[in-house]
Amino acid sequence: MLEIGTKAPGFSLPDQNGEIHTLEEYRGKKVVLYFYPKDNAPGCTKQACGFGERNEDFSALNAVIIGISKDSVKSHKNFETKYNLPFVLLSDEERAAIEAYDVWKEKKNYGKVSMGVVRTTYLIDEGGMIIYASDKVKAAENPAQMLELLQKG
Repeated sequence: MLEIGTKAPGFSLPDQNGEIHTLEEYRGKKVVLYFYPKDNAPGCTKQACGFGERNEDFSALNAVIIGISKDSVKSHKNFETKYNLPFVLLSDEERAAIEAYDVWKEKKNYGKVSMGVVRTTYLIDEGGMIIYASDKVKAAENPAQMLELLQKG
């Protein structure tokens, strides 16, 4: 996980519609950048829907939500459509941002060790600096937690 107070790594990735997004285009806004393991997995769905339900509240605080996983553009489109998600989902099949943000880690699941995306949320300020980072994210609680953090300023 990257340190608070460091410059957030740039990225250039396609969204669920195939349009390329960069971190640079969100300068002047706060960015809730969350990395998640997989579209349609139970925890990932709760997290995405929680952010979706609060999207207007984040917008009112000059913040955007961006979700990143290594799923394909097509998978993201299906996920967005199925749950009516109103924010950007970026596809990082090559793991460029996933590795730049240090979220590709060894994971243990039922005794089995494998590599994968560790659910991690970053808050990036208007100038591109990381002002919050957590890799101890509870999927269902994360959206409310991040909104509360932004409301406290």
